[in-house]
Amino acid sequence: MEKHSVNFMRVALAVVYIWFGGLKIFGMSPAGELVEQTVYWFRPEIFIPILGVCEVIIGLGLLIKKFIPYAIVLLLLHMTVTLFPIFILKTICFDTFPFCPTLIGQYIIKNLVLISGALVVAGKYNENYYAETNLKMERD
Repeated sequence: MEKHSVNFMRVALAVVYIWFGGLKIFGMSPAGELVEQTVYWFRPEIFIPILGVCEVIIGLGLLIKKFIPYAIVLLLLHMTVTLFPIFILKTICFDTFPFCPTLIGQYIIKNLVLISGALVVAGKYNENYYAETNLKMERD
């Protein structure tokens, strides 16, 4: 488990990002209306597909090991923004704030798990980066 769990987490995050991003690109995302209500100052027919492309890029970045640090930063920025509806659209996210989230609220709260997974992946690849750097320094 120790050997493969972080890579499994990395690939799982990539699949979620590519899949959900693809749905936004093709106008099939069930989260489209939520995005539209949260970022109401942008035209949704332009903003949502662009958001989808960004999500796909994050997912692909997680699959290509040399891009993982950049993908993690983008993922964490994206996840921070996905928490906005909890504060902006309280009546959509909660039946009773903060104890009884609606399905939409639960959808947003589960992003805490994605954030945690990204931090686990970041820790693993940061550890590998420093190990490789120290090894190169020792050789020189």
